[in-house]
Amino acid sequence: MLKYLFFDLDNTLYSCRWGLENNVKQRMRKFIAGFLNTTPDEAWQQRTAHIKKYGTTLEWLITEKGFTNVEAFLAAVHPPDEADSLLPDPELKTFLEGIPIPRAIITNSPREHADLILDKLDMAELFTHIFDIRLCNFKGKPHPDFFNHALNVLGVSAGEVLFIDDTPLYVEGFNALGGRGLLLDEDNVYTDYAYPKIRGLKELYQYVR
Repeated sequence: MLKYLFFDLDNTLYSCRWGLENNVKQRMRKFIAGFLNTTPDEAWQQRTAHIKKYGTTLEWLITEKGFTNVEAFLAAVHPPDEADSLLPDPELKTFLEGIPIPRAIITNSPREHADLILDKLDMAELFTHIFDIRLCNFKGKPHPDFFNHALNVLGVSAGEVLFIDDTPLYVEGFNALGGRGLLLDEDNVYTDYAYPKIRGLKELYQYVR
């Protein structure tokens, strides 16, 4: 029996076509280049070559590059105006409100970013909790400790939760704990993905009945 729904935030509660995630990546490129004293292209090549070992760019920087100024990174990547173009989706909000299962946010972004996005989407009241990147010493998805922290706070087991995310690595990390993961693949990018996936959140209906 499902007792909770865990939602990723970015490119999950809003469409990837808004381009917010692309803007985040561009700001990351610039920040990493400055820190490593190299070009943005070279910085991103280094990041791309090693990121599969880690859940986030920040974790890679900390672990392999000795980076320590975490708050400066988060502030540079998530400026106050980053979501100015984002608009609410009243139809999606009504759909989610109609699912009689509690909901929480599980994000590798900082809390202030989550609050900003949820405010822009007019969805803050839909979620009982927000679990962000600061909660487990800046180790987020797909680390078991991050998922287990959320599960323990909410008093549920992984098997009682459906987790929706747009990143296969994160979904598979939750599945490995015995949870039920669902990939949101809006543009059908992951054609060889072997587990359940949806193209839009309204397809959730078949999984929560």
